[in-house]
Amino acid sequence: MTNTGDSLRGRTAVVTGAARGIGLACAQRLRADGLRVIGVDVLAGEFGQATAGLDEAAVLDVTDPAAVADFIAARQPVDVLVNSAGVVGPNVPLWEIDDAGWSATFDVNTSGTFHTMRAAIPPMRDRGYGRIVNIASIAGKEGNPMLAAYSASKAAVIGLTKSVAKELATDGVIVNSVAPAVIATPINADTAPSVLEYMISKIPMGRVGQAEEVAALVSWLASDECTFSTGACYDISGGRATY
Repeated sequence: MTNTGDSLRGRTAVVTGAARGIGLACAQRLRADGLRVIGVDVLAGEFGQATAGLDEAAVLDVTDPAAVADFIAARQPVDVLVNSAGVVGPNVPLWEIDDAGWSATFDVNTSGTFHTMRAAIPPMRDRGYGRIVNIASIAGKEGNPMLAAYSASKAAVIGLTKSVAKELATDGVIVNSVAPAVIATPINADTAPSVLEYMISKIPMGRVGQAEEVAALVSWLASDECTFSTGACYDISGGRATY
């Protein structure tokens, strides 16, 4: 594989959930590749030295469709969109999930992805170019017990990606998703230890992944080298994926 930097240089990327974890690693990787990177997150207090190298770090709530639309419109052209904002949600059996916990999980993981894509796609279509990468999860393919809301919301992201990719297949806009297994990020602090242990036990490599490993895959999916793959879900799971 050749260096993606030349094909990315001069592009602008918006990365959600960029204050930490996979989102931060993706923002840093794309910036190193030569993009102008705008990192957004609802966690204003998390922005610090790690995001200092980005071209812009801004507070944005992806569950607010009007705010997302205004933000994306004010920063055109946006060539690359990486949707990494996400929450774990309730760590309980499905029948113990309350309405608020279910809705809050879908609001961020699924609706947040919908809001940013809806805002970014029309200008991408007008220019005949775009790259969108949605961070899903292996839980969205296989389901994790005690994480029904999270698993269902990430399955929805995979389905959303496949549907939109087909709609844009001849418009120059490529849309793919990534399905990580457990990655060493702060979001694990919101996962019950027993649930985390279960997920790690399913990984044949016997270790958690690193955010930088996910970012390397995202770098290629966001580049001009990715030309004949759209609507795909790329596993980065240490061998856990069964299909």
